[in-house]
Amino acid sequence: MLKQRIITALILLPIALGGFFLLNGGDFALFIGFVVTLGAWEWARLAGLVAQSLRIAYAAVVAGGLMLLYLMPDLAPWVLGASVIWWALATWLVLTYPRSGELWSSAACRLLIGLLVLLPAWQGLVLLKHWPLGNWLILAVMVLVWAADIGAYFSGRAFGKRKLAPQVSPGKSWEGVYGGLAVSLLITLGVGIARDWSVGQVLLGLLGAVVVVMSSVVGDLTESMFKRREGIKDSSNLLPGHGGVLDRIDSLTAAIPMFAVLLWAAEWGVM
Repeated sequence: MLKQRIITALILLPIALGGFFLLNGGDFALFIGFVVTLGAWEWARLAGLVAQSLRIAYAAVVAGGLMLLYLMPDLAPWVLGASVIWWALATWLVLTYPRSGELWSSAACRLLIGLLVLLPAWQGLVLLKHWPLGNWLILAVMVLVWAADIGAYFSGRAFGKRKLAPQVSPGKSWEGVYGGLAVSLLITLGVGIARDWSVGQVLLGLLGAVVVVMSSVVGDLTESMFKRREGIKDSSNLLPGHGGVLDRIDSLTAAIPMFAVLLWAAEWGVM
């Protein structure tokens, strides 16, 4: 399994980095759209659709939605606003699972939720790419999430005692969350010092990092909740040793739109 993980990572890493940071405009939107469409195919399974024809049909619907958003950029504020509402609701659903499971048990509801998970993630990345220092913004949100994941892993292993959401993901602990958050805050503080931010900017940056990191935790737990409901371990086996696409981007699906909204609120870009 370790060998598979390493080989897959070595193949995917240059493709991902090249797609994120070397492509621009329509090429970038298409690249991210391809990843999101694969995620949609996997999400259809989480929604209870087993037949390949139905899963492909759902992926086609999501691809069509991405095309619509690309052709109608004025929809971006509405898409990201819906995302903020969804992730606030998802937090409550995760904390109250399995009781909350009855509220979204139907396939239709879960398919709709898939749109709220996937479309804003694409929209957020496209916006970030178009804003000043777009590549650096994309790198920033990824580093925040990756640092939080790594910090949570080691902190959880060393100090984890209090379960974060035992009915959803028994392996995660509050101590892991605190450790991951601490690593992300230290990175944010370091960036603020290096870029000579004012005290106010540093405080806002730290607050924003907290929101983004906690959103990423909810994104991770949300996918785990849907997988647990369906009784599956991975969203698919598209990535040998790593599971599926959603297993790799679940945290980012929540963190990216939240990051974009925070930057918009800070008047970084114009939607």
